[in-house]
Amino acid sequence: MNSDSSHSPKPRKKKKSRDKKSKKKSQKMKTIMSRLLRSHSSLPRLYTVALSRNGRLLSTGSDKVDGSFQAEEAETIKVTPPPTEKLLVLGGNGFVGSHICREALKRGWTVSSVSRSGRSSLHESWANSVFWHQGNLLSPDSLKNALNGVTSVISCVGGFGSNSYMYKINGTANINAIRAAAEQGVKRFVYISAADFSLANYLLQGYYEGKRAAETELMIRFPYGGVILKPGFIHGTRQVGSMKLPLGVIGAPLEMVLQHAKQLNQIPLVGPLFTPPVNVSSVAKVAVRAATDPVFPPGIVDVYGILRYSQQKSA
Repeated sequence: MNSDSSHSPKPRKKKKSRDKKSKKKSQKMKTIMSRLLRSHSSLPRLYTVALSRNGRLLSTGSDKVDGSFQAEEAETIKVTPPPTEKLLVLGGNGFVGSHICREALKRGWTVSSVSRSGRSSLHESWANSVFWHQGNLLSPDSLKNALNGVTSVISCVGGFGSNSYMYKINGTANINAIRAAAEQGVKRFVYISAADFSLANYLLQGYYEGKRAAETELMIRFPYGGVILKPGFIHGTRQVGSMKLPLGVIGAPLEMVLQHAKQLNQIPLVGPLFTPPVNVSSVAKVAVRAATDPVFPPGIVDVYGILRYSQQKSA
C-alpha cells in the first residue's frame, strides 16, 4: 500500500507536461495561420509580379476554387520591342520618311536611316534619336554597314525629273536596297509605292516604270515578308525649305468625301482620279505596322487598305 501511494503523483506530472506541450503547439499553429491569413491580400500581388513577363499578365482573383487561387488571364500589355529589333528607314529625311521615323520611335523601336552626308537635314529634336549612316542607294556596297543587325526596312525613296532620272531613283535605287536587304537576311521589307492614275502613268512614265520594277523585285526577294503600300495623294503639313505647306487643307476634305465613293474609282479612264487622298500619318502608321508586325499579310495594300489599317488599334 505504501509503495503504491508513494509512486502515484508521478503520472500526474507527466500528464501536465503533455498538456502544456499541446497548448504550445496549438498556439504556434494559430500564430502561423493568422500570419497566412494576414498575408493573403499580398499573394495576388506576388503572383502578378511573378507571372507578368513577356508582355502577358496573369492576375490572381480573390475567389478560391477548392482551396486554391484561380488565375485569370488579363489583357495583353503593350511592351516596347527588344533592343535587338532594328528598323532601317530609307528616305528618312523626306516628307513621308520623317513621319515614319517619328512613328517608329514613338513605338519604342531602334531606328536608323541613310543619307549621303551621314546626318539628318531636319532640325527637329526627334531626328537626334535616329542613327544616321552615310550611304548612297545607287552604290549598294555603301548600304552594308547600315543594314548590319537590321530586322526590317521601309523604303520611301522616290523622286521626279526626266524619265531616266525617275527610273533610276524610283526603280534602280530601290532595287539595290531590296537586294542588299535580302542578302543581309532582313526579315521584312515595306516599299512605299504609288497608286495608278491612268493618264499620269503615261506623263510620268519613268516614275511609274521604276516603281513597278521595284515592286516586282520586292515580291521576288521577299515573297513572305514584302509589303507594298500604294497611296494616292499624300497630304499633311510639308516642309519645303523654310516654308510649311498645309496640304491637308485640300487633302483632308477630299479624303473624307472620296473614301466613301469607291465606286467612282471603277469608272474607266477617269476612275483613278477619284482615288481618295490619305494623311501622311496614316501612311506612316501602316508602314511601321507592316514592317514590325510578323502577322501583317504580305502583298499589295491599296489606298483603301491603308485607310482601313490606319483606323485599327495597334496590338
